Amino acid sequence: MVTYIIRRVISSLPVLLGILFVTFALGRLIPGDPCRAILGEKATDVVCDEFIRRHGLDKPIPTQFVIYIGEILRGDLGTSLRYGKPVTELIVERLPTTLELSLAAMTFAVLVGIPLGIISAVRHNSSIDIGTMVLANVGVSMPVFWLGLMLAYIFALLLKGTPLQLPPSGRLSPGTIVPPFYEVWGMEIAAQGVFSSLVVFLSRLNILNALLTARWDVMADAIRHLLLPAAAVGTIPLAIIARMTRSSMLDVLGQEYIRTARAKGARFRAVVLKHALRNALLPLVTIIGLSLGSFLGGAVLTETIFGLSGVGRILYDAITARDYGVVQSFTVVIAIFFVILNLIVDVSYVYLDPRVRLD
Repeated sequence: MVTYIIRRVISSLPVLLGILFVTFALGRLIPGDPCRAILGEKATDVVCDEFIRRHGLDKPIPTQFVIYIGEILRGDLGTSLRYGKPVTELIVERLPTTLELSLAAMTFAVLVGIPLGIISAVRHNSSIDIGTMVLANVGVSMPVFWLGLMLAYIFALLLKGTPLQLPPSGRLSPGTIVPPFYEVWGMEIAAQGVFSSLVVFLSRLNILNALLTARWDVMADAIRHLLLPAAAVGTIPLAIIARMTRSSMLDVLGQEYIRTARAKGARFRAVVLKHALRNALLPLVTIIGLSLGSFLGGAVLTETIFGLSGVGRILYDAITARDYGVVQSFTVVIAIFFVILNLIVDVSYVYLDPRVRLD
């Protein structure tokens, strides 16, 4: 197992390097002037020449790439051309929002989608099965931006003043001040460094930070703010998971070992949950891993509708402003998450199905 994981990590390095090079090259080949995109159309040629020289954009692309790789190996992701601050700080600021939203959306999709798929498979061709699949088809076809607006309209306006009212934007209620857990614990962290950045990153996950500081009111507030965007983002994967669960369960429930277990007197619920569901989870794990990885790329429309400053928003702004360092660094971070998720999915196969062996 350890050898397999090490081999997978090593084999992923050329993939990450290729992704970085393609992103690096395409960003610089796209028509447009980064100087005027950031400083404005009235920036003079003298100012732009100095801007390009100061940021090393006057060098050939291969030379720039080699310099950038050297900076990455030293742990320096560069400085944002637009914001004028280290890209590491932007990652620590923005990625927690997207990560929290992604985990909430996937939790919603899994907790609702899998039970719906199981019920549809067990009640095959019944009215429940037909109704569930119709809802799944509607969920797949529903535009995320429209669903987000409708959810905000219904739960923030139509249900205003009722117990079902939910906040339409933001991550916490205005005026809510939550000290980071490392301050509450009396931890002293350095101004810079990998460990310090990781601690600050974790403290920006509102639910985790509230849990570590025992602020249950803040946790409840953060969860309420996550419900609408998580439902908007998670509806499509929910529908896909429900349909995939139904298909896999129907295939497994027709196997001989299921009929044998029933013939031996095993309870139907135990047969479905212990035998059938476990063997039906293999394709579901793949779908869940890929969906979660795609969430981390940022949901631009959802983040815009619900006022969340996450990866999607900053990547869109960075591409528009030709902020190369931000685009490259966030792309690499997202690619690393994809590699890790794929590795977790592959390893989980062994525990879900002992017949699977990792060579």
